[in-house]
Amino acid sequence: MPLPTTHVSFPAGAVTGESPIIAVHRLADGRSAVVTEATPFHPLDHTWPDQPADLGTLTVDGTGYAVVDCLTGGVGPDGGDPLVGADIPVRRGDEEWSWLVLHVVEEIPADVVGKSAALAVDAERRGLLSASHTGCHLLALALNAALAPRWRKDPGRSDAFGSPDFDSLAMDTSVMDTEASTDTYRLGKSLRKKGFTTDATDELPSLADALPALTETVNAQLAAWVAADAAVRIEVPGPELTARRRWHADLPAGPAEIFCGGTHLHHLGELAELRTELRLSEDGAELVAVTRPKRA
Repeated sequence: MPLPTTHVSFPAGAVTGESPIIAVHRLADGRSAVVTEATPFHPLDHTWPDQPADLGTLTVDGTGYAVVDCLTGGVGPDGGDPLVGADIPVRRGDEEWSWLVLHVVEEIPADVVGKSAALAVDAERRGLLSASHTGCHLLALALNAALAPRWRKDPGRSDAFGSPDFDSLAMDTSVMDTEASTDTYRLGKSLRKKGFTTDATDELPSLADALPALTETVNAQLAAWVAADAAVRIEVPGPELTARRRWHADLPAGPAEIFCGGTHLHHLGELAELRTELRLSEDGAELVAVTRPKRA
């Protein structure tokens, strides 16, 4: 029988937990993947790997094992060893599959199966990644509002505040680390067809010429939100790894929500500062936003 989908507590901010070990699998690189019924660890998502995996320790019978990676594993309806990364042929959440958090350790005895494991995430690293991820979502909302005048028509998708959702429509890649989030946007033909313009118009300078003022506008909005110390939470319909979670922030203009599988701060007062740097490629085809949070 396939293993049950792992229950996770990281959406609420948990960094410790205790759970029975239900399997140990040998990975292709020779390391071991430990599966527990439940875990506070956030694994790398194979579908949208924006937030790095949690690291930490797993302790069994008083012996600690370093968790050097944490992956999402998928087991198909026919069972077998879990697949990881690009080897998983379906999107996370496919109801015919079991979805597992794989705690990767260098080596662990096979007889730990059935024993209880104490799980502890590197809390400092988690906090830094959470700050970057929260900053990424705030940047998205602020950038959407600042770029709203550059849409010649309604693109058919708007954010929580009614601005055309540039972040979603133009997103190419989004990556967090312990220092910043880096979001890369494509400004190609498909975006222009939806109505976005980077060229100068009678009302607006070109995006290249407007970039300094645009950056100032976005950073002013980020600073105002940080000063408001808005509450942030993850809304979770269930404990399963596959539950479709929403990031929710009670911002001064109203509540904002974005679908998200990562970890976040609990309130914006945990930040002393949040600033972004906007860069446009020489050919004008790519906009990059590097958003750096500073912890309070």
